[in-house]
Amino acid sequence: MKALSVQPKLVEQVRDAILDEIAGGVLPPGSRIIQEQIAQALGVSRQPVQQALLLLRNQGVLRDAPGRGLEVAPLVPDDVQHMYDLRAVVEGLACRLAAAHCDERAARQGAALIEAGRKAVASGSVARLVAADMKFHDFLYSLSGNPLVARTMATHWTHAQRVMAEVLTRDETPRD
Repeated sequence: MKALSVQPKLVEQVRDAILDEIAGGVLPPGSRIIQEQIAQALGVSRQPVQQALLLLRNQGVLRDAPGRGLEVAPLVPDDVQHMYDLRAVVEGLACRLAAAHCDERAARQGAALIEAGRKAVASGSVARLVAADMKFHDFLYSLSGNPLVARTMATHWTHAQRVMAEVLTRDETPRD
């Protein structure tokens, strides 16, 4: 992990950095999380790390480890299926609303996001693929015109990011 600069959203940055390590397979399920090591690796104090770990624990990404501390929680197939069931409904609504608006911004910016996704596929980088996918979905949510879509889906992106990385890591031939 690289050192982070101090900014108002430091806890979010720390959370994202830890999640990137989990999604990237650096911290696989069952890995013990050591607060002091993370703080040192990121160049931050223990307080934002502690807050970020609490957020990830509350989101189910981390769980209490036997004895003491935290560990990376395993992905549970039923939970993954439930997440995708929910995404199908909410994202179906987002697509329908976005199509009804059919504005110029969709054509202009959407094409660039699709091209960025293709470049991410060509790079073979799982992190770039996940980031490109997330940007595309954020754009789709904004096109829907319903601010609750993005807020609702934000709570699921932590797990979705992790699942996408797992699937892409296992699939050696990424597709468009």
